[in-house]
Amino acid sequence: MHSSIPPNAYVALKLPSDSTKILQTTPHSNISLGKYGSFPCNQIIGRPFYATFEIADHPDADGHVLRIVPATELHTEALLADGEGDGEAEGDTNTPSIPVPQEDNRNIIDQGSTQQLTMAQIEELKQSSTHAGREIIARLLESHSALDQKTQFSRAKYMLRKRKKYMHRFTVVPMDVGLLTEWVIEQKVPGRIMELRDEVLGLVGAWANVHYGGESEVATDNAGKVDEVVKRARGRWLVVDDTGGLVVAAMAERAGILYPPEVLSGEGFDSSTRQPAKPTLSMEDETPAEGVSASHTTLTVIHPNLQPNLSMLKYFSHDVNEPSETHPLSTHLKTLSWLQLLHPSEDAIYDMVPPEVTEEELASWKPSKRGMHFKKKRRWTRVRNVVDETRAGGFDGLIVATLMDPASILKHTVPLLAGSAQVVVYSPYVEPLVQLADLYSTARRTAYITYKREVAEGAAEDKEEDFPVDPTLLLAPTLHTSRVRAWQVLPGRTHPLMTGRGGAEGYVFHAVRVLPAIGKVEARGVQAKKRRKLADETETS
Repeated sequence: MHSSIPPNAYVALKLPSDSTKILQTTPHSNISLGKYGSFPCNQIIGRPFYATFEIADHPDADGHVLRIVPATELHTEALLADGEGDGEAEGDTNTPSIPVPQEDNRNIIDQGSTQQLTMAQIEELKQSSTHAGREIIARLLESHSALDQKTQFSRAKYMLRKRKKYMHRFTVVPMDVGLLTEWVIEQKVPGRIMELRDEVLGLVGAWANVHYGGESEVATDNAGKVDEVVKRARGRWLVVDDTGGLVVAAMAERAGILYPPEVLSGEGFDSSTRQPAKPTLSMEDETPAEGVSASHTTLTVIHPNLQPNLSMLKYFSHDVNEPSETHPLSTHLKTLSWLQLLHPSEDAIYDMVPPEVTEEELASWKPSKRGMHFKKKRRWTRVRNVVDETRAGGFDGLIVATLMDPASILKHTVPLLAGSAQVVVYSPYVEPLVQLADLYSTARRTAYITYKREVAEGAAEDKEEDFPVDPTLLLAPTLHTSRVRAWQVLPGRTHPLMTGRGGAEGYVFHAVRVLPAIGKVEARGVQAKKRRKLADETETS
């Protein structure tokens, strides 16, 4: 996906302590990793992703603090760690053997005297060598008097602890939704994203049928000239996101509209400033185009405030307030408020019609006033198009992740879906989803149909509080959950890790949008009686 580390983009650093640090590659800045040291950001910009760097205690003559650890060195260390005491028989290379350690730890006394190397000697090694981490680990292994008494597993754990402490290495990996979710849950505030884990995000995207729709097809004539651009019909999803934009980012990643082209290809950066090259606009391009939004593969976000809270999208080079012209989300992501959806005439932006201005009057204005006029007109056109498209309906799916009452949301959003659209609601707790599943259950649907028939015949009063939602609009409501648990699989043992975090389990409600039949539905045919009659004739004959 990514070729090299771009400037002014967010990347993830995998540290030896199995932790992740997310940072922005700002040129001419200094990055600090705490006890691991610091380094200039320019020394990783332009380098390939997934490369392992080592922070030197003392920079070389050229001022380089980082050293790329070659793959041969990493593979050699891994082979030495795995092949220590493997116990394979000579000449038997095809049959895998399970090493069974013969030692045990019963005679080991955990004392400080078993380690002969003192802290003063360790500090002296740090000051005397550029790559002191490997030398310190080697000296620690040599000076440990009880190392030969440890089992293979204990020696591996001991070496792993020393590597995490003294090896100042990190690996730069590209930013994706899984890394961002793991970072927020383990190192930030999990409640900010409603404790939404990566496996539950995958469950939401799978049940919502969010998928990549392919590229546009360009049709050409016999002379080889471009005739038209054929747009395939792709998905349109309605999203209610209170996780700061994490659900939007996950769905956009599945749809293939999350990453900008300059980040994917590593191209499009100016050689002098290392910034994304922006297209130059002429005076003729000052008038905004009407079709500024995409009509295919779109995510329409409904929010309760004046501006949507999509702060998580900044980690993928997208700013909602100042979107980049080259980012796919600038045209494929649409936002509107609940006021604009339910009561558009009461919204100031939707109801404000720009005044008509003649070309002579427009030419007499100052450039700043003319630009402000075009900006207001472009904003009004965009809001009008988004609100009218959303109210027209025809969406292929609904994704809800909020702490609001899900029934109040589905009451207004389910009628906007097309037939066979997927409805997915996430909640960190199961109680709201159990109530929601009861509102769309078969018993509730039967009672609603009977109630509506009695109201039409005048035998009952119309009471909407008994049925807050229309249960005939959704079919087969189900609840799902998923949780990935880490396990240790070692020779002769298998057990789960006992240091897993708790928190909310997380549940997903799923249902399918159906179009209820209009009028009275009656069953046709008497197939059961006919079969029974034929069976009776066969017995008598």
